[in-house]
Amino acid sequence: MKRRLSVVLALFLVVVMSSLVTSSSGAADRKDSTARPAIRDGQELTVYIDQLNLTGDGSGEIVVDPVQWYTGEEAKAEFAKYEPDAGIDGPPDGYFIVNESELLLPLAVAEDAVVIMQVYDRTGDFADVGIQWNERISLSKLDTLLHHTDIVDVRDFPYHLTIEDGKVTKIVQQYIP
Repeated sequence: MKRRLSVVLALFLVVVMSSLVTSSSGAADRKDSTARPAIRDGQELTVYIDQLNLTGDGSGEIVVDPVQWYTGEEAKAEFAKYEPDAGIDGPPDGYFIVNESELLLPLAVAEDAVVIMQVYDRTGDFADVGIQWNERISLSKLDTLLHHTDIVDVRDFPYHLTIEDGKVTKIVQQYIP
């Protein structure tokens, strides 16, 4: 019983900390827009993943919410523009995410797409959740993680996608403190 209570309390703390991280990132308010971003080959697009739909051959479609990801001086400038009354000089964690659109964008995914993760539920035990930098996983493993959100919801992290020949060829999870 004590172990179950400690797991529940730990999960509660993760949820509370997650909400603090989200608000401290300075995610700007969305503005309704239906404009689709122009996608170019070789482009890196920063997104939140909404869903992944794989076909039997391992390829498929990823549905994403494009965002702007800022760091350094650029993050400070965007933070000042979007959060002028915040009472601080810049984003607390050194990055700033702007999401001005409700747009969900479907993109084709190459069957051999590379997926790189930083943090996710590897064992089903909260105590085992930790950062393992640049860990390569399969596309099907990412699909599984997107559906199992009990301990870590990987949809809460931004991802950097690389687009080549009209398909997503690389998906890299961005760690956020």
